[in-house]
Amino acid sequence: MKLYNTLSRTVEEFIPRDGNKVQMYTCGPTVYHFAHIGNLRTYMMEDVLEKALRYAGYDVKRVMNITDVGHLTSDGDTGEDKMLKGAKREKKTVLEIAEFYKDAFFKDCEKLNIKTPDVIEPATQCIPEFIKTIEGLIERGFAYIADGNVYFDTSKIADYNALTGHSSDELMVGVREDVTEDTSKKNKSDFVLWFTKSKFDDQELKWDSPWGVGYPGWHIECSCISMKHCGEYLDIHCGGVDNIFPHHTNEIAQSEAYLGHKWCNYWFHVHHLNDETGKMSKSKGEFLTVSLLESKGYNPVAYRFFCLQSHYRKPLVFSYEALDQASATYNKLLRKIAGLKREGEADMEFVKANKERFLKAIGNDMNTALGITNIYDILKAQVNDATKLEALRDIDAVLSLDLVKDEETAEAPVTEKSDFEREIEALIVERAEAKRAKNYARADEIRNDLKTRGVTLIDTPQGTTYTID
Repeated sequence: MKLYNTLSRTVEEFIPRDGNKVQMYTCGPTVYHFAHIGNLRTYMMEDVLEKALRYAGYDVKRVMNITDVGHLTSDGDTGEDKMLKGAKREKKTVLEIAEFYKDAFFKDCEKLNIKTPDVIEPATQCIPEFIKTIEGLIERGFAYIADGNVYFDTSKIADYNALTGHSSDELMVGVREDVTEDTSKKNKSDFVLWFTKSKFDDQELKWDSPWGVGYPGWHIECSCISMKHCGEYLDIHCGGVDNIFPHHTNEIAQSEAYLGHKWCNYWFHVHHLNDETGKMSKSKGEFLTVSLLESKGYNPVAYRFFCLQSHYRKPLVFSYEALDQASATYNKLLRKIAGLKREGEADMEFVKANKERFLKAIGNDMNTALGITNIYDILKAQVNDATKLEALRDIDAVLSLDLVKDEETAEAPVTEKSDFEREIEALIVERAEAKRAKNYARADEIRNDLKTRGVTLIDTPQGTTYTID
């Protein structure tokens, strides 16, 4: 397995610290609203990574936090808590908001065939761990108290910007340009470990601490939850590229200051899903959720197929036209697989050899597009249908595209055609009528229009078929 490591900025061979065992941590959701499909792209690719590691024979323990307190509307430690903001919006308690949106998040994950992590830990369940770690950082001289809050002193870390590769002067106070600097800090890059009642007096969730009644900062959560369940050493830490600074940068600083040694060897970051106006967010345009896609007639797994066609380190632009094309290709693929006969014995030597081919593809920095190509390689192989079905079932342990139905449901109706497929077929009929009427200009216009949309028409003696690029 080779992966791009954000820390080294190179593709490296993945070597766990403890032989076959992999300690894996993924930043979980802040449960103040529904996850949009851009958020879920990150969790989907992390899911593929976990399944690929298991498929390759590793013993994986994956831990995820749930941020139900402490994540401010700015990553620069200013503004109100996102959980409090959600509670005000819906006139509920913070805990009610957290429970509702946590359940909604995992329902969306289930629809997208994203496996539930082995350990899920809400931040509110780890207050003693946060306090213990902060006390240790103060004792070691890496943290200080100012105006009632506890700050981490980034000037004590020689390579604070190792993950970003930038200098402190190049980095903003927060990830947004409108973040104002906290004048209580010694350095502009210092960050809050614990807030007390001196800030945000309307904060609903507060706990006693040696520094007064208050609540933890966002960054301390992931370090402590990871150390609680994975120990002092972490093999791989995952998240979206927007977590690199300041969240993951701050995690490294505080974790290694507390532990006294290197904490995590590999950093895996998934790039943004953009809409046609730029980075997708909850605050602009149509709020794109899994439920919205379902309401428009899309199978959520078709969205997974859409994402897997692109590399995780490349920005992916979402449009309904692109999703239409992916849905049409996916549905056509399912119909072809459903037509395979469940007869005879599977050639397990072929399945084993295909597993090696698939691992070579997916193990090359998570090249999921090549993984999907392997599906078509199986379907074209000169083996019987039983072998094809077994090979498809085998690789779907990683892709999770519902390629092969169980024996009991094998005769169930196959996914209906998408609106895009129906449009293509209607245009094929119109083109045939235009050719019969010797209106070749219109026939060519239809062919060319479909070509620009990624559809290639194929004329045969039996009629016209098509492929989708």
